[in-house]
Amino acid sequence: MDGTKPVMESTTEENQEEREESKGCFECCIKCLGGVPYASLVATILCFSGVALFCGCGHVALTGTLTMLENHFSQITTDHATLTIVIQTMQYVIYGIASFFFVYGIILLAEGFYTTSAVKKELQSQFKTTVCGRCITATFVFLTYILGLAFLGIFGFSAIPVFLFYNMWTTCAAMKSPMANITDPDSICVDVRQYGIIPWNATPGKACGSTLGDICSTSEFYLSFHLYIVACAGAGATLIALIHYLMILSANWAYLRSACNQNEYQDIKTKDDDVEEGGSKEGLNSSYS
Repeated sequence: MDGTKPVMESTTEENQEEREESKGCFECCIKCLGGVPYASLVATILCFSGVALFCGCGHVALTGTLTMLENHFSQITTDHATLTIVIQTMQYVIYGIASFFFVYGIILLAEGFYTTSAVKKELQSQFKTTVCGRCITATFVFLTYILGLAFLGIFGFSAIPVFLFYNMWTTCAAMKSPMANITDPDSICVDVRQYGIIPWNATPGKACGSTLGDICSTSEFYLSFHLYIVACAGAGATLIALIHYLMILSANWAYLRSACNQNEYQDIKTKDDDVEEGGSKEGLNSSYS
């Protein structure tokens, strides 16, 4: 019995140490999870997803559109030379947008981590934010607002090719429909020159009847149409992410400002209390003397 008692005591101590270690790990995990800016994280994921959809799908859709125009609507290279330059420029702009938002999203996520920890420490009187930190947050608010307006325009612009391809698709669907009862299908045409995509002297410039039906059956048309839809949805998701960012940054700036004012008030109140205590002590000393 005497030999088994120390063994039981050592086992109990080991179990207690394991419980303390597991409790310490659990508290550490809770503390780490509490410092994660979940709102900024969701906005960053949405922003990255939207930009990836817009840039990737938009780039491929532009290439397919140029191929379709060259094969069916503008067979002379000089007629669509300007359009080729515009599409290539837009593809380079897409590269820039993807790179910029990748960096900007990471910066805003890092700013969210900083602000979350700063607000908690500020409220616990362990840390004081600086004027520079609040100015940086205000700068991000202004920049995100400008980017939101810019992407609002991009979202509207990305809906234009969806509208053009949809009109062409509905025309082809109407020709193939048995309910349409079309006697002369060659009279149904789609003229892309009226949209200003190619000049009026471009040949042939339009497609009618069976030629139009063949164009709608090509992989370039089908793929570009659906990619433009996805790119437009990606632009909308990016716009929502920027609005989300704007709300987060504005709230963070307000929290930092409020915490700073609260700490300034506490400092002034502490100084006043110290002055009152000093005056009362002086009064007691003079009365005793």
